[in-house]
Amino acid sequence: MQLLLIRHALPELAEVTEGRADPALTDEGHAQAHRLPAALAPYRISGMFSSPQKRALQTADPVARTLGIPVTQYAGLAEYDSEQSHYIPMHEVLERAPETYARIKAGWLPETVDADAFRTRVLGAIDDIVASTDNDATVAVFCHGGVVNIVLQELLELERPLTFPIEYVSVTRILVSRNGSRRVASINETGHVRNMLRV
Repeated sequence: MQLLLIRHALPELAEVTEGRADPALTDEGHAQAHRLPAALAPYRISGMFSSPQKRALQTADPVARTLGIPVTQYAGLAEYDSEQSHYIPMHEVLERAPETYARIKAGWLPETVDADAFRTRVLGAIDDIVASTDNDATVAVFCHGGVVNIVLQELLELERPLTFPIEYVSVTRILVSRNGSRRVASINETGHVRNMLRV
C-alpha cells in the first residue's frame, strides 16, 4: 500500500483566551489546497484520513469533494501544539518567538512538548491506518509538519524529530509492503505549488 502524507495548507495566526487554538486556512491556504485534486489525480486514492484540526480538514476538503470519499479523523494525527491556546504560522515564528524558531530549525521539538508521547501517538495512528487499509490501496493522510517528520524519523532512524522543513501542501510518500515493512519513496513533493512557496 501507499501512504500519501500531506501537510496542511497555510493557516491563520490564532490566539484564544480559553481552550485550544484551531485556526482555519487563509485565502492563500485555500488556494493551495485547491491545487491538490489535480496534483493527486495520478494516484488511485481509495481512502482519506485527517488530523481533527481545522487546517488539516480544510486542506482535505477539495480532494474529498472531488473524489467523493469521506474523511476519517484520527486524533493521533494532530500536531504537537494542538493543546495550545495560540498558533503561529512557521513563517511568523522567527519574529514572534525567535528561541522557538531556532530550536525547531535545529531539528528539535519545542521544550514544552512531551516528545515521547507525541511520537507514540503519531506512530500509533499511522499503524491504525495501515491496519485498516487493503494491501494494494493508496490513501491520503492530511496532517502536519511535525507528524510527517516523526514518521520519517522512525523510518530513516534519524536522531532529530524535525529533520525536514516540510512545506505547506507537500506530499511525502511511504510504501508499505505486504509483510508490513515500510520505506520512504519521496519527501516533500511541492511541484504543484512551486509558485506559491514561501521563501
